[in-house]
Amino acid sequence: MSLKKQLKIFSLCLLSCLAVKVQAQDVNIKIHLLEVYSSKVSLLPLVGPGAMKPIIEKAGIKNGDVAVLTVPKDKLPGQFVLRFDYQEKQSSNPYPSEKYIFIGDQDLELWVKPKYVNNPDSTFFQKDEKENSLFVAFGKENGKLKGQMGLLQGLLMGYDQPKSKFYQSVVDEYEKRRVDYNKWISSEIQKHQDAFVSNSFQFQYVPVSDWKGSETDRMYSLIEHYFDNINFENSMLIKTNDLKEWMNSYVNLYGTMSTTVAIRDSLFALAGHRAIEKAKLGNPLVYGWMVDYFYKGYEGFNMAVGIKMLEPYLNDPRCLTSKRLEIEKRLQGIESIRPGGIAPDFATKDDIGRPIQFLNYKTKARYKLVFFWSADCQHCKDLVKEMYPWYLQAGGKKVMEVFALSVDFTDTETKAWEEAKAKLPGWKNFKAKGGINGPDAAAYFVLATPTMILVDAKTNKIVALPENLEQLQAAMK
Repeated sequence: MSLKKQLKIFSLCLLSCLAVKVQAQDVNIKIHLLEVYSSKVSLLPLVGPGAMKPIIEKAGIKNGDVAVLTVPKDKLPGQFVLRFDYQEKQSSNPYPSEKYIFIGDQDLELWVKPKYVNNPDSTFFQKDEKENSLFVAFGKENGKLKGQMGLLQGLLMGYDQPKSKFYQSVVDEYEKRRVDYNKWISSEIQKHQDAFVSNSFQFQYVPVSDWKGSETDRMYSLIEHYFDNINFENSMLIKTNDLKEWMNSYVNLYGTMSTTVAIRDSLFALAGHRAIEKAKLGNPLVYGWMVDYFYKGYEGFNMAVGIKMLEPYLNDPRCLTSKRLEIEKRLQGIESIRPGGIAPDFATKDDIGRPIQFLNYKTKARYKLVFFWSADCQHCKDLVKEMYPWYLQAGGKKVMEVFALSVDFTDTETKAWEEAKAKLPGWKNFKAKGGINGPDAAAYFVLATPTMILVDAKTNKIVALPENLEQLQAAMK
């Protein structure tokens, strides 16, 4: 890479980082514990690399005590879960309760009865607290205004004479209220622009809907206008939990139109392309977040067409994705591990335990199945529970030799695998070297489990990359 290009990327990164509101100092949360014997107090961020993992824990806080949690400035501002694992009595087992809170640049003082942690009469902040008080006040007014539009929306969706004057009058009233409501949202954002929580208000905007058309027309109209009021220049969006929930709703619109797996994959790839193109015009951090969001979704569904769609964005220095290396590796795998190619080799054992290479393994079965899995992965366990009985019923080794490579690594995972493999006689069960990050998984570009590769036993050519038992059965036919 040229020095000029490196400086350009560095400048973009620097400007993007400066665009995020800088937290001047750490924030202290003073917690008064009430009406329990004792409790452990934990603070977990809702977004970011360490999402839903405790960044602060204090145990043994007694009734009447005051615990002070110091939140580091690099985690602020943000949305958090304040968790209490409390004992009502000394002899009681710990019981969890959680409160979702916003933390900005203000020190907080909180009186908490963990049994009633979300009851405002039992758990409350100091009188001059800003972020969470604003969130509650906004929520109350927002609920009233949206409730009125909801009544009109219900009438429009259920009325059986859409060409009548009455229906048109309801459409006009709904549109008037929608415009007024969106103006109110804009005024609230402007009025409270110094508060972190106001960054989530824009996700409440109501887009245009085509009430004169069919249900499908309304769906397309909603998709077309979904991003109309969103300010992608605002880098603080990525620090809100609402961005992810809002994007989930967007993707679900496409999901409702899916009738087959192929159509689903095509629609989700289209959804990603449209969303990323919108975010691309905004802040590089938001642009990168959007690429990361869709990559994680595509990887979870093993959606090659979606991952391929992301490839051009990796060449854009403005795209500050944190998943660049993973996406590049996955793209390499899509090119290398595909039907018609020779399956990568790895060390295994024959039926009497002698070391042998996978490609040299001879069998009378027509197929060899390479199956990367983890006994600690619920999707894997569900697949094994479905696939193993079918394997026995179909003829077992006469039909297919199964090479089940465990990527379990920790002591707990290994113990679970030892117990699980004992219930899978007939399969060649062994551990992949180095787990998910080892050479065996790398050769097959495995980034997640379960992963299946169906191989022709005679030619060692890849036949298919099935995602479930139904696709495996279809490939073998």
